[in-house]
Order: sequence, then C-alpha cells, then structure tokens
Amino acid sequence: MNRMFTKQEEKQITQSIKAAEQQTSGEIRLFVEDYCLADDPVFRAAELFEALGMTKTKARNGVLLYIAPQSRQFAIWGDTAIHEKVGTDFWVAEKQLLRERLQKEAAVEGICQVIVAIGEQLKGHFPADPGDNENELPDEIIYGQ
Repeated sequence: MNRMFTKQEEKQITQSIKAAEQQTSGEIRLFVEDYCLADDPVFRAAELFEALGMTKTKARNGVLLYIAPQSRQFAIWGDTAIHEKVGTDFWVAEKQLLRERLQKEAAVEGICQVIVAIGEQLKGHFPADPGDNENELPDEIIYGQ
C-alpha cells in the first residue's frame, strides 16, 4: 500500500476528524486502500464498516469515507441512525463534492470539506453530551492492503 498522503496531510485530515467529532457523539473514519477489493465501492465500504466495528457505536451514527485511488473509486457509508436523519440526497451531494475535488487532484481539501459537512450534520442530529463525549473509534486514517 502506497501512502496516499504526506504526514502533514494525514495530520490535517485527522485534525478535521477530531474537530468534527468534538461537537457530536458521531464517529467519522477514513479508510484508504490502493485498489477496491469489490466490484462496487459502496459494497466494499459497507463491508469495511462492519469489519471495523463501526456498527457498534452507541447511537449507530458512524460514517466511513472509503477511497481506493488506484481504482479511482470511493464511497461514503453512514450507519442507520445518521442515514435516517440526512437521507440519500445528503450523501449524493457529499459524494459529488468529493468526486470534484478528487478529479482536480485536491483530495485532502475534498476529504476535509466532506468531513466538515458530515460533522455539521452529526452535530445537528447527534450533539455531543458535554459530560460524556467518548471517542468510541480511533481518528487515524486506516490504510488497507
């Protein structure tokens, strides 16, 4: 697996995730692998979502961004509770934004913009409990095979 991002870019993305999660009980993760290991990147994202234990968050409000740069594929997968709140149109808009940034070779900018937008939705529907805002999942980028 070739690293898609520099250390500075990884830090920028991780900081975006941390900032978004401070306002919500939701969890956001980024998984990157060179090639999509499924015919459909949405299927792969759903498979990884389960494998990474993201269905086990208390409020079922996790979101996974999945990118396979060598396959030129990506997907965004939201758990049941957040999907019920934002609906398909939100995900379509975020995928379009990310697609445009990836095509312009501005992946980090696009990923961070999508993280901010997802964080805003999570904050609106699942605000953080100031007394108990446990970070249920690690914020670091996950690199696959």
